[in-house]
Amino acid sequence: MRAKTASDKVLDAVIYVCLILLALSTLLPFVNVISKSVSEEWAVVSGKVGLLPVGFQLDTLKYVITTHEFIRAFEISIIVTLIGTLLSLVSTAVTAYPLSKKHLPGVKWMLVLFVFTMLFNGGIIPNYLLMRQLGLINDLWSLVLPALISVFNMLVIKNYYESLPESLEESAKMDGANHITVLIRIIVPLSGPVLATIALFYAVYYWNDFFHPMLYMNSPSLRTLQLYLRDIVMEVNAPGQKTMDELMNVSPEGVRSATIVASTVPILLVYPFLQKYFIKGVLIGSVKG
Repeated sequence: MRAKTASDKVLDAVIYVCLILLALSTLLPFVNVISKSVSEEWAVVSGKVGLLPVGFQLDTLKYVITTHEFIRAFEISIIVTLIGTLLSLVSTAVTAYPLSKKHLPGVKWMLVLFVFTMLFNGGIIPNYLLMRQLGLINDLWSLVLPALISVFNMLVIKNYYESLPESLEESAKMDGANHITVLIRIIVPLSGPVLATIALFYAVYYWNDFFHPMLYMNSPSLRTLQLYLRDIVMEVNAPGQKTMDELMNVSPEGVRSATIVASTVPILLVYPFLQKYFIKGVLIGSVKG
């Protein structure tokens, strides 16, 4: 490996500076939101809050997380995220297993059909009509079933399966194991990194999704946390809910910031536990062999 020249070092420095600036451009707005959520209300109203809090108080956060609407939306999001992540992970892992077998008749055409759905879909109106025909409007299953299998995630798991030694399956089959036994007792235990990574991908998707709830949920009591957050930010209030002007001792901007923080922190707490699987899971699942 040759030593770096002066031009190489300059190029590396420029790349690092660009990456740092890019990271700051995504981080600083969130820091500002956190500062507003814990700053004194007079400072938030007067626009004096920048990157650091002005004063300190938790009344706004306390108000947000104790309102009935927030608690109900939080519960709905937790339910959808847990059920959706579990079902999606199981469905995706099971679907990827037969597609990883190159000797399976017609497997190439099956893959073409799956990839086709990544590029083309029925659209908003047909999907809505389908959900209505199935009686799933204002039903939590309408938030899970349309996104049950992500083709991209399925392909990542499929490639991971293909990277595992075939001798493991052959040995198990010689001992009398069938495909289901091989999948559950051999393949899945060896696929921990990629499954953990895909589980986090699904969890983030279900937690952040507001488009499907906006389409299929007409009842205010069935709003997810992200839909509730959108209503707060846009000052769209459900019937019977206090308007921003009626809030006492808290400012509208403070409530918006506190709601954003309360909606973001739960999913951020998951990352430290699964971060160690990211590099191994994604790289091995994306590159064969």
